[in-house]
Amino acid sequence: MSVRIARNSYGKSRVRLIKVARGGLQHEIQNLTINIALEGDFEEIHTTGDNRLCLPTDTMKNTVYALAGETSEIEQPEVFGRRLADHFLKNNPQVSAVRLQIAEAAWTRMCFDDADHPHSFVKGSDEKRTVAINATRGLMTLDAGVEDLVVLKTSGSAFTGYIKDGFTTLPEATDRILSSAVKASWRYDDPDTATYDLFHSIRKTILEIFAGHDSESVQHTLYAIGKTVLERFPVVEEISFSLPNIHCVPVDVSRFGVEDRNCIFVPTDEPHGLIEATITRQ
Repeated sequence: MSVRIARNSYGKSRVRLIKVARGGLQHEIQNLTINIALEGDFEEIHTTGDNRLCLPTDTMKNTVYALAGETSEIEQPEVFGRRLADHFLKNNPQVSAVRLQIAEAAWTRMCFDDADHPHSFVKGSDEKRTVAINATRGLMTLDAGVEDLVVLKTSGSAFTGYIKDGFTTLPEATDRILSSAVKASWRYDDPDTATYDLFHSIRKTILEIFAGHDSESVQHTLYAIGKTVLERFPVVEEISFSLPNIHCVPVDVSRFGVEDRNCIFVPTDEPHGLIEATITRQ
């Protein structure tokens, strides 16, 4: 029987890094988790055990630390990711493509009596800023994004007019709680356009439309957010969403002899609806 390797890659996952920038009186920190995958001429590694073209994954990990240490300031994750991809391609002719996934966790400076502490921080929510880079010697694409951006609004959301069959128990709602943990990623038409200010402007737009949109469903709001991002930011080619519907189930407290004011709910993480879509230009 004749067989072949259809596709292969290998790399190092969950390379974790905290970088401290000590310039000036106030320190800055950055917390990154990086996944690295390389594609290329690795067939002999699999078929004959010849490792001459194998860059050890431990070396990939050390490369992250070494390149991060080359600069004393905090780099944007998009800039650092591009440097990392370029390094692997430049120094490894057997590598044809590099895939990087970078997640940046948020830390905020501690504040006491309205004064920021110069070198103490508290970890924020589970929200992460994300970067995905796919690079070859001829092309690089860069997707920025956000994960675990937990949002909730207590009004301005409905769900009515859907299919009802013998298994339907969900009542229609004209004013319900809408909550999700937003996962979004958007592709820039040119990696050079990726900046800190642009990322935060797009993130702000996501929150603004979520809050102000008169929602008939999660899908309805997803489309409104994506459409607005593409309208406001011409450098964005497309934007993708994965939105879990974090249900908040009403509790009928009248069963306990208390007036039901439609204000007590049970949040449920699972099972949950999952709505996904990519919005792109015509």
